[in-house]
Amino acid sequence: MRTTTVISYDPDTGIWLIRTPRTSYAVRVDGTGAPCHVAWGPRLTPAQAAELATAPAVPASSFEGTSGVGEELPVDGGARYGPPSLQVRFADGSRAFEWQPEEHRVHRPEPGVHELRLAFRDRLHPLRTVLHYRVREDSDVIERHVTVRNDGDRPVRLLRADSAAWSLPALPGYRLSHVTGQWSAESLLHRQPLPHGETVLTSRRGTTSHHANPWVMLDDGGTTEHQGRVWSAALAWSGTWRITAQRTPDGRAGLTGGAGHDGTVVPLRPGEEFVSPVFAGLFSEGGFGAATRAWHDHIRSHVLPHGDETAPVLYNSWEATGFDVDEAGQMALAARAARLGVELYVLDDGWFGGRRSDRAGLGDWTPSPDRFPGGLGPLVTEVRRLGMRFGLWVEPEMVNPDSDLYRAHPDWVLHVPGRSRTELRNQLVLNLARADVAEFTYDWLDRLVTEHGIDFLKWDMNRAFSEAGWPDGTEGHDRLWARYVHHLYSIIDRLRARHPGLRIESCSGGGGRIDLGILARTDQVWTSDNTDAMDRISIQHGFGQIYPARTMGAWVTDVPNQLTHRHVPLRFRFHVAMAGLLAIGGDLHAWSEEEMTGAAAFVAEYKAVRHLVQHGALHRLSGPEGEETTVVQYAAADAGETMLLAWRCTHRHGAPVRPVRLRGLDPGARYRDTRTGAVHHGAVLEDYGLALGLPPGDWASTLVHLTRVG
Repeated sequence: MRTTTVISYDPDTGIWLIRTPRTSYAVRVDGTGAPCHVAWGPRLTPAQAAELATAPAVPASSFEGTSGVGEELPVDGGARYGPPSLQVRFADGSRAFEWQPEEHRVHRPEPGVHELRLAFRDRLHPLRTVLHYRVREDSDVIERHVTVRNDGDRPVRLLRADSAAWSLPALPGYRLSHVTGQWSAESLLHRQPLPHGETVLTSRRGTTSHHANPWVMLDDGGTTEHQGRVWSAALAWSGTWRITAQRTPDGRAGLTGGAGHDGTVVPLRPGEEFVSPVFAGLFSEGGFGAATRAWHDHIRSHVLPHGDETAPVLYNSWEATGFDVDEAGQMALAARAARLGVELYVLDDGWFGGRRSDRAGLGDWTPSPDRFPGGLGPLVTEVRRLGMRFGLWVEPEMVNPDSDLYRAHPDWVLHVPGRSRTELRNQLVLNLARADVAEFTYDWLDRLVTEHGIDFLKWDMNRAFSEAGWPDGTEGHDRLWARYVHHLYSIIDRLRARHPGLRIESCSGGGGRIDLGILARTDQVWTSDNTDAMDRISIQHGFGQIYPARTMGAWVTDVPNQLTHRHVPLRFRFHVAMAGLLAIGGDLHAWSEEEMTGAAAFVAEYKAVRHLVQHGALHRLSGPEGEETTVVQYAAADAGETMLLAWRCTHRHGAPVRPVRLRGLDPGARYRDTRTGAVHHGAVLEDYGLALGLPPGDWASTLVHLTRVG
């Protein structure tokens, strides 16, 4: 594999060519001064890129104008009629932008990283726009963002300022892949033909949301898991967002996306600059599986703060105790958890202030004296004596009206004077866009972590924005949405800088805040509040299209499941959770000795293979859509070992039983099954398959671990 990234410029053609290890991206500035797309796909030489740039254009009808597909950042102005990536309203009320090139250059911000900056200004007004393209020598992901600066003496308003627009080559058809859902049913994968016109995916909730996630994949409709080309893009932003996929009448397709939702603007005072979040793109060959593996590698290597670490097995107290929390009960649970081989004990909600239900206490972040008379210190000491690290649930962005904090600062929440304050889950949202609220939040978190030596925070955020007003801020409503997220990021960044050993899980009522922006400053995410093993197979399938197992929290909880009331065997529940970051969340006091012994064995089995799950290459051998058995494989980069997890929820009598063909092995090597001792040839496993030997009946599952023996 070629590992050198090259950004070159050809003055004869005006083409900037970005070459990653496996792909190329080409852009040029046309005769009008506008940045135009040339190519995004397999690697090209400069001469090949030049041929594409000089290919004769298809004549367009004078009735059509331009759709924006083929432009690097379609603007509002001229005869453009597609979705604009950049919309500006100037102080004189006009809306338009005309490109005037300024300096373009290549920048090396750090070893192994290359950045192309294309700088422009508007021909009429002093508004400067820079298009950024950042690549790394070991990744095919191209990270794009935009900066817009008001160099004038009058304010302007950005009605839309997307991070990037991505253009696809002309294909015979287009198919869109994305996920949708709701609370407790997140990340459900959809693949469907891309309609003509505009398809908008968005969140207006203040967070990434349970209902959609800011990534998309496009293919020609014929791509499979293992074959075909895929163009994909993912937005690194944890607030409101919008991605628009466009299919034009002349047979082209493209994407534009960025922060913010319809109806909000970005005010720019004189001298102010807007920096968009990254909208990263990836072209890949080898089907959806290859796209997934490329994203996983990139996220582990270049997004996660500690992507090379192996995450511990954790226990979380929530489903065991709810709000009924006290020192003695937690110590008893911790002792049971330690018997299972748990490495991180997490005390969930109910430990602070007057918190006895979800109706009170949020905002009062000191241990309840009647429940923890000596503070959290004795529990932390006991957990560490048992050989585990200590974690704590917090919800820093929220407040109950029934709390000391709200009574002292009712103006600190999102609200509009004179209007109702809508409560969801009996709580309101603190306005983190305010500097004083953000500083207060950082201070108590820093104090909590310092005083108790907290190793891990489960950072929750359990409701969407409403009444998103900011009465004390100039243009507060419009400034709030982005500044809230920037202050959230700043709090986490400062906290981690001061406490480098601290690890953080992002949670938002489950999977409501999962994106590349939050993953750049946390270590994992809580995938869904739905822990039902059957439902989790589909949720985890959609989640894993972009996000790696190293980030995917997966719990084993009690049956009947609290949400679905479904009974699933302990073995099946463990095997589903082993596909991510294994954790346990059941009431261990109610577990029999047989269940405790079995669970300890499953935890030990996971520890033996978790390096493959968390750092290996994922191969989806059969998916949950219309398949009787779902099988996933994790392979080591050196092909020295691999493991499979297989789940069959229901068994139809007479259904064919087929061997499963593995991938990512050395065909010339032999592999031993660590459980049975059987030895298999790599070529046979890849070309003819492995019989899984699932037992008959419903809820059948297995884990197979194979190591190379020569």
